[in-house]
Amino acid sequence: MRLRVTAKRVRREGVNLDGREKMARILEKRPYAPGVHGPTGRNRQTDYGKQLREKQRAKLVFGVAERQFRNYYEKAKLMKGDTAESLVRLLELRLDNAVFRAGFAKTRAAARQLVSHEHVDVNGKKVNIASYQVRPGEIITIRKTKREKKIWKLFAEAATKTEVPSWITVDAKELTAKITSVPAGEELKQVFEPQRVVEFYSR
Repeated sequence: MRLRVTAKRVRREGVNLDGREKMARILEKRPYAPGVHGPTGRNRQTDYGKQLREKQRAKLVFGVAERQFRNYYEKAKLMKGDTAESLVRLLELRLDNAVFRAGFAKTRAAARQLVSHEHVDVNGKKVNIASYQVRPGEIITIRKTKREKKIWKLFAEAATKTEVPSWITVDAKELTAKITSVPAGEELKQVFEPQRVVEFYSR
């Protein structure tokens, strides 16, 4: 079952999970958990509870179900370097996330839909698997047969207002995004704590 970012979940977590302005306004208006005890309830969590909370946040942010998320952790554990950083890097390099980071979609959920509905090519070949891992040198392109939609005619104007990470280069006119490197440093920072996620699975 794929997790969806809803207003209730955003309030429960206390952070804007998908960056939408709508969610930011909801958090500003009601900066407490949903339910009758939300405004006054105390949240005393154990270490396990905190680790579980961060894992749930990570799954919600990237829209990944438990089994697949666990697989990402197992893969990150085998990679050289810091496991927490490797985990985030694997998540960031998902095709749906790259489409989102490039500004082709306002949310990761919308980006996932673009991929699954076959709007995206990678290196000239159709790829409709959201979890596909993009690599440096690969070029993501909105398929020419899909470009007649009004949304893409307006994209070039909107693209100037989109902050794109340094590991992606976007050509708004050609509707392409090139993966130039892998995310590192500050670009690995998230609204969740990846180290607690690692601690959860390392128990």
